[in-house]
Amino acid sequence: MTKPRDRLRIAVQKSGRLSDSSQDLLARCGLKFRQSRDKLFCFGESLPVDLLLVRDDDIPGLIAQGVCELGIVGRNVASEQSLDAQSKGETPEFVEIRELGFGRCRLSIAIPQEDAFETAADLAGLRIATSYPQLLGEYLRTHGVDAKIVVLNGSVEIAPRLGTADAICDLVQSGGTLVANQLRETAVLLDSQAVLIGSRTDFADERADLRELLLRRIDGVIRVRESKLVMLKVSRAQLSAVIGLLPKSDTPGISSFEGSSDLLSVHAVCHDSITWQHLEDLKKAGAMQMLVLPVEKMLA
Repeated sequence: MTKPRDRLRIAVQKSGRLSDSSQDLLARCGLKFRQSRDKLFCFGESLPVDLLLVRDDDIPGLIAQGVCELGIVGRNVASEQSLDAQSKGETPEFVEIRELGFGRCRLSIAIPQEDAFETAADLAGLRIATSYPQLLGEYLRTHGVDAKIVVLNGSVEIAPRLGTADAICDLVQSGGTLVANQLRETAVLLDSQAVLIGSRTDFADERADLRELLLRRIDGVIRVRESKLVMLKVSRAQLSAVIGLLPKSDTPGISSFEGSSDLLSVHAVCHDSITWQHLEDLKKAGAMQMLVLPVEKMLA
């Protein structure tokens, strides 16, 4: 019988594009860690939650093996490994739990700039280099395209120049790398970002409560990432027009000023960025003495 555990373990990328943002998210959740000498394990000091620093490709497997309960990984990695398990007739041992809103990119097909492309059918007969054979294979099957998948673990973008492929399927952020290699994006297979994945197993020990506590805090951090507290004054007659202009606002708090039956104080949390144009529009609608403040923490 497996001994119940009283500590929760989270796997995150040791280095790479998701590493700093993942650890920053956990820090904003109130987690503090003491790092081991080999810098592969971080012991949780503020809560019984520990951190494993590993390669991103290893994270789904560590969850499947029961080494850790949660992991932060790109959706591209999670989706590729999920499809790989399904191709073997297996059920993936992990599920996506939350979108985390950072590390955004897309998995796209790109071809040499001089080549023509109108539909997926134009890929027929081509050699396509990729590190994501399962996702590419699914795309080709869905569109009924017969093309050869060339699996590469790195330097995918230079494959056409080397003559080892006619096109590529790789992650794209700004598109600058494609331009530098004289390639152009033609089709998007997957919109990716950092996601929290976890075990399908329900825990019957302290880890269950720790998991729910962490999820509540993550939800709070994500919710306030772009949130602002807006405070203003407005006349009663112009109240509806002003409230209607508050972007993604919770139900605002409204109170009257002592000695005034017409002037109202409004405060609302807006879950979107507040631009100067927003303030100009609010002013035209009748808002006065507007104040925009950052929201540091929020717990529903």
